[in-house]
Amino acid sequence: MVACSGGADSLALAAATAFVASRLGRPAGLVTVDHGLQAGSAERATAVAEWAGRVGFDPVEAVPVTVAGRPGGPEAAARQARYQALTAAARRHDAVAVLLGHTRDDQAETVLLALARGAGPRGLAGMPARRELQGVPLLRPLLDVSRAQTRDACAALGLTPWQDPHNTDPSYARARVRADALPALVAALGDGVVDNLARTARLLAADTAALDDLAAAALGAPQPRPDRVAVDRPVRDGGGLSVVALAGLPGAVRSRVLHAWARELGAPPGALSHRHVDALDALVTAWRGQGATALPGGVRVGRRDGRLVPVD
Repeated sequence: MVACSGGADSLALAAATAFVASRLGRPAGLVTVDHGLQAGSAERATAVAEWAGRVGFDPVEAVPVTVAGRPGGPEAAARQARYQALTAAARRHDAVAVLLGHTRDDQAETVLLALARGAGPRGLAGMPARRELQGVPLLRPLLDVSRAQTRDACAALGLTPWQDPHNTDPSYARARVRADALPALVAALGDGVVDNLARTARLLAADTAALDDLAAAALGAPQPRPDRVAVDRPVRDGGGLSVVALAGLPGAVRSRVLHAWARELGAPPGALSHRHVDALDALVTAWRGQGATALPGGVRVGRRDGRLVPVD
């Protein structure tokens, strides 16, 4: 079930979902939430629902909610009301998940807001690609997609997104970040700011998951991700590293092992980037018979007989 406000991000997600669902012969529903916070919101929700029905969504719901009187500020109150409506709709229709249209730009804004309030690593990890709320999986498939791309997709499909006035209302902190803070950072530091903020969130999310696993192991509790093998399994195997042992490590731990090992092999620390570590990680987690990975300092690493080994 897709959550769709009618804005460019969720509208592009809905259009993509309708396309894929029809090709796969799978049912897909859509829910749009009317917060009742501005004139014409009910008409907007009705228009989104009618469009959804035309493109094949079934079931379709336009759900009104009451924001006033809820705890927290207006943003928090609207968010709470929205998620309650989404999870309730998902349960009514036995949906396997709710798809949310948050993009890479939303993630960057979330990281900046977390920094401003002094959040720790868990807060700086931003919005997770997947989480459960009241037993309903919430998925964010567009976290690697930019807001410009969703707007371009809507234009290419002849769709006219709704422009939420709250997105430009300076009384909302996120609107100020979107209109002022993030553009100022891009102007001062370059176009890569958004991508790098989102990447930082991904790295911290991986670190947090790894630390959660280690904490659960220390407590003797079931690990949050039971597919993980024990983190004390020997990784070194002769002159290389065991692929099976590496694959069993949490991603954040594995990346640190690979980074440290690359330095041992002679890769200069200052030249060793996340792209090099990602390439090594692909030899473990995305093995397709690819050739050796070149690292700085003339170091080359390949996969041989279930091990990562230095090669000539």
